[in-house]
Amino acid sequence: MTEIEWWEYDDVAEMADAIAGDVQFVIESALDARGSAVLALAGGKTPEPVYAKLARAKLDWKKVTIIPGDDRIVALGDPLSNVTMLGRAFIPTGARVIPLVSEKAADYRAAGRAADARLKDLHWPLDLVLLGMGGDGHTASIFPGPDLDEALSGPRERRALGVMPDPLPSDAPVPRVTLSRASIVSARAITIAITGADKRQVLERAIDQGPSSAYPIGRVLAEAELPVDVHWAP
Repeated sequence: MTEIEWWEYDDVAEMADAIAGDVQFVIESALDARGSAVLALAGGKTPEPVYAKLARAKLDWKKVTIIPGDDRIVALGDPLSNVTMLGRAFIPTGARVIPLVSEKAADYRAAGRAADARLKDLHWPLDLVLLGMGGDGHTASIFPGPDLDEALSGPRERRALGVMPDPLPSDAPVPRVTLSRASIVSARAITIAITGADKRQVLERAIDQGPSSAYPIGRVLAEAELPVDVHWAP
């Protein structure tokens, strides 16, 4: 069974301080070990305070590469674009921010293949993956839908793929590109950041259900071989 360590905070600001400190430590360790660091970071509102704090850290940012853990297939600059949000936070530091999606595309599977090819040039495994979770139990863009099994059980060498959630989320009704389960669980560190009692209940249920979980995040975490840190605030 996957080892989960829970970290609880009084508020989001306290949680953001702690996660930013942990990510900084991972980056520093990777820079010391091999002179570079590669991270996959979550989109959404919850981690934005983390990125604001992390971007102020005194690091050799030019040796740090950041990719989104997933992204919507929209044009760069679109409000739904995760890489646009990450770029605003980290490009001013000097870090390299690499998109999974470079333009709006009609064929989401082709967009996934292009992302997978782009990621093969990075250093693997990733030093850290920071995940969020939706209220429905999805993580990254591993959603219920026609591509769920491919995201969970496709070839281990596949880093990323295109996915079509079913149903499409009402707040972002577009197909996605996401890291595969294999690329997520191979990371040297996995961190999850969530808020609210409802999401905590979903995550606890998903973890308890393990590899047969009805929630994508439960099936992802069931394959993790290293301990997973879960940071939670009300």
